[in-house]
Amino acid sequence: MHQHGIDAWVTRRRLRSPDRVALVHGAGATVTYAQFADAVDRVAAVLTELGVGTGDTVAYLGENSPEFLQVMFGTVRLGAVFVPVNTRLAPPEIGHVLTDCAARVLIHDPDFAVPVAAALPAARPPLVVVTGEGTPDRPGLATLTRDADPARAGHADPGPTDPAAIVYTSGTTGRAKGAVLTHGNLTWVALNCVVDYDVVSTDVALMISPLFHVASLGMGALPVILKGATMVIERGFEPGRALAQIARHRVTMLSGVPTTYQLLADHPDWAATDLSTLTKLTCGGSAVPTRVLDAYEARGLSFSQGYGMTEASPGATALPPAMTRAKQGSVGLPHFFTDVRITDPGGAVLPAGAVGQIEVAGPNVFPGYHGLPEATAEAFTADGWFRSGDLGRLDDDGYLYVSGRLKDMIISGGENIYPAEVELLLGEIDGVVSAAVIGVPDDRWGEVPWAVLTVRAGASVDTGTVRAHLDGRIARYKLPRNVVIVDELPRTASGKVRKAELRARFAG
Repeated sequence: MHQHGIDAWVTRRRLRSPDRVALVHGAGATVTYAQFADAVDRVAAVLTELGVGTGDTVAYLGENSPEFLQVMFGTVRLGAVFVPVNTRLAPPEIGHVLTDCAARVLIHDPDFAVPVAAALPAARPPLVVVTGEGTPDRPGLATLTRDADPARAGHADPGPTDPAAIVYTSGTTGRAKGAVLTHGNLTWVALNCVVDYDVVSTDVALMISPLFHVASLGMGALPVILKGATMVIERGFEPGRALAQIARHRVTMLSGVPTTYQLLADHPDWAATDLSTLTKLTCGGSAVPTRVLDAYEARGLSFSQGYGMTEASPGATALPPAMTRAKQGSVGLPHFFTDVRITDPGGAVLPAGAVGQIEVAGPNVFPGYHGLPEATAEAFTADGWFRSGDLGRLDDDGYLYVSGRLKDMIISGGENIYPAEVELLLGEIDGVVSAAVIGVPDDRWGEVPWAVLTVRAGASVDTGTVRAHLDGRIARYKLPRNVVIVDELPRTASGKVRKAELRARFAG
């Protein structure tokens, strides 16, 4: 038995560290690695009884929980494919995922019964199981696993090139596509994290970002399990509770997006919370604003910022905390086992300093989209690099700076404007919580930039404030012609702003 799949991690952890705490959840309940492995065995037995085997797909719709991880590892042990479903999707979107992946089984939290009922495809609907106890006529996962015989679980010994998961892209550029991630992809992204973030077995990671998002799964949960560390699972993010959990469980690792960290720093309990154990803060989605860096550095904390995409499982680069200020605005160096280059529209590799499309290669990069051979072919260059669709540049030291989505680039009067450059500066303005820069049609210039902002309650920010802050720091053609204040920016589950929605709203 070779055991080259991620399913083997659970079995090996049971042998190596059976009594170490793997998971903490709820009011403080703990699960050891031996208990976790036993639970995975039972879930695998349940899925086997439901007819799941090699190549089948098992979808999961629910908030962060031990069951999420148990179902994932139980699924891949059978040679089947795990499909995490975004809990924020509307019923038609859930239906698209279930139909597209041909889910054989759907496991969901009871809270999602209504959208699931509306989402189930009429043709070949999946078998549906709820988490928890269920009812006498429809027993839930807890009941089924309690009665399951682990000895009856199947085992397929998947290899590195076998699919482990289908993770649907956030859909910022159209209908969500299913990115097929192999056992090898997920192994290598976890190894990248272990190397670049120095994950150790004594770490305690607080999981406040949704596990259905590949960043939390691939760069949060999997490295923790690989190293035999401890994961504190939160069903969702509430700043006050998160701060309390950090102090209570002596948390060392935390990941999120800039808004997450801003909300923590703005909470009334921030100043009084003991944060002394935090040593690893990772942030993605967009660059960390200066005011957020200041707030954390005042507490002796610094960030490792990064860049990635679902198709890279998802990590592509990481900025070491020691370089946060020296390379402010950068998303760092390529991960240890990953490569990044910049190319022009014709595919030629560009020199340092030139802006072009970011391309990524490495064993963490996916093999393609589920059932979409043409989209897969378009996504890769002839020599096997993944075309990210993002614009960026590398400096002389090899550090990457992201300029924005290729489709989000604004062309005003023949000049290229990269939104990320302007957004970083907007984040420095007192009172600005988050910012998005979009192109709005203009009869004279073709497009002009607008800034769409969310601001802190009571703050006074307008077009004059913004232009005064930016004037002299960037070219005048990059200055927003208008500033719009909104209650909330539309975002994907990974925290990326849905700029297509903003353009439809303000540029239509």
